[in-house]
Amino acid sequence: MRRNRLARPRFPGGEGTYGVSLVPESELGESPLWPAAAIVSSTLLYVTLPGRFIVGPSGGLFGDLRWIVAGLTVVLLAALLVTVPEGRVARAFGWGSQRTRVSRRILTLAMIAILTVANAASIYLLVHVLVNGGKVVASPLLRAAVHLWCVNVLVFALWFWQLDGGGPMTRLKTAIRERDFYFPQQSDPAVFGTGWQPTFIDYLFVSYTNSSAFSPTDTMPLSRWAKVLMLVQSAISLSLGLMVVARAVNILR
Repeated sequence: MRRNRLARPRFPGGEGTYGVSLVPESELGESPLWPAAAIVSSTLLYVTLPGRFIVGPSGGLFGDLRWIVAGLTVVLLAALLVTVPEGRVARAFGWGSQRTRVSRRILTLAMIAILTVANAASIYLLVHVLVNGGKVVASPLLRAAVHLWCVNVLVFALWFWQLDGGGPMTRLKTAIRERDFYFPQQSDPAVFGTGWQPTFIDYLFVSYTNSSAFSPTDTMPLSRWAKVLMLVQSAISLSLGLMVVARAVNILR
């Protein structure tokens, strides 16, 4: 994708000074537990949604899509666990480190895409019910809205984490001029010069503040895709907040 370089700010230092990390390519640079916890939490939040807001012919607790999404997520997580670089499976199939990294990245993106599509379908159902004046009870409506909002925060944090600068592995070697988000730490040589790199928690904070404030706060999107993703996330959060809260207040009256 061609980047919008004209809109990017000038960064301190040269590319060799602050732009490239000396962290070895084989190291992720952070614990994988937080992204994995975000995926598991998103799946649990989706699975426990009220049945009315899950696509499936049977509806209720055993709506088809509910368990399809959960099953696919479990399978892909298991595939990630068994394809650890330099692990037994990788050695058995003769996969090099580069192929293993590409395969694991594809699996991760597939999980995020599944959760995103499932959450989008549930948000559509919720908005459809509200717009068409369907009969709903305040308690499950609010619970569904909270679940969907939380999943929205988690999946967009995962997208930001996976796509910024080409992903966690590539980002460690990428100049900050080539990245998609500009963190405040990157403007301070005293911090960034020590080897500071954004981790999943930083992207989770960006996602949370964007969903809460409906705009960027301390971290700025630089590329067009980052701006579009943040725009979509803000629009979803704003729609959930306005429509659900307004309808719930009317019901409670």
